[in-house]
Amino acid sequence: MARKRGKRGPARPSAADYAPIPSEEEARLRAEAVAYANSDADYEAYHEFEEVAEDLGPPPSLEDALYALEAWADADKAAEMAAYHKAPRRYLGIAVPAIDDMVGMWRERLDVAGRVALARGLWDSDIHEARVAAAKLLTQARLRPDADAWDLIAGWVPQFDAWAVADHAAKAGSKRLQADPARIETIAGWVHSDHMWSRRAAFVMTLPWTKQNHPKPEDLAIRERVLGWADDLSQDPDWFIQKAIAWWLRELSKHDAPRVRAWLDEHGAALKPSARKEAAKYL
Repeated sequence: MARKRGKRGPARPSAADYAPIPSEEEARLRAEAVAYANSDADYEAYHEFEEVAEDLGPPPSLEDALYALEAWADADKAAEMAAYHKAPRRYLGIAVPAIDDMVGMWRERLDVAGRVALARGLWDSDIHEARVAAAKLLTQARLRPDADAWDLIAGWVPQFDAWAVADHAAKAGSKRLQADPARIETIAGWVHSDHMWSRRAAFVMTLPWTKQNHPKPEDLAIRERVLGWADDLSQDPDWFIQKAIAWWLRELSKHDAPRVRAWLDEHGAALKPSARKEAAKYL
């Protein structure tokens, strides 16, 4: 019969376990310990070096910023952009991601006052890409103090004359509006402006209020106020206004479909058929 196997007990120490380590082996182990300690110190020193803030140089001047933009100019693309946007200003033909990269570097080297000053100068240059960069300089959730930034953005609105620059600036404005919703009073003054782009900006800047799943009472008040503006302008014949109202309603329908259905039932007939169809896209 085979012998039944059982579990092995713990190993017992032997005399060899207590034998002294040869001097050569002990020296080798000590050398390894010293090398390990030194490498650990080098590792810590390396990371301490990495934590030192990189010197990005002096803040960019307006001339520096315009020079950087000019360096990316592409005459062929500039001609295409001019034909597409149609607004009578100079175009450099720079893609938006390249503008984003430049603005990111400028922003890191400027305080809030410096960003506002540079944004003002870039906008006043009346170069398409410089105006886009101006808006992006001020498109931040946290910007303190931001009163000068808001005043600058609001002052740009009457100068809007094409959708691309207007939308970049409106995005910057929406950040400032979210920071201080009392600024809705300024926007309310644009709703019945003779300037179509100002009327449109009232909807584009308030788009964040269409995206809230759990709006607070004060947010609902703003939402209802904008829906009232949509009612007021539902018969506006301008395509851009019809498109803006449809855009606002379509985004709201993703978060509050019943409210959009109710609005369309009551006021939708006043919209152009294409705008009404766009507003109901997700219903």
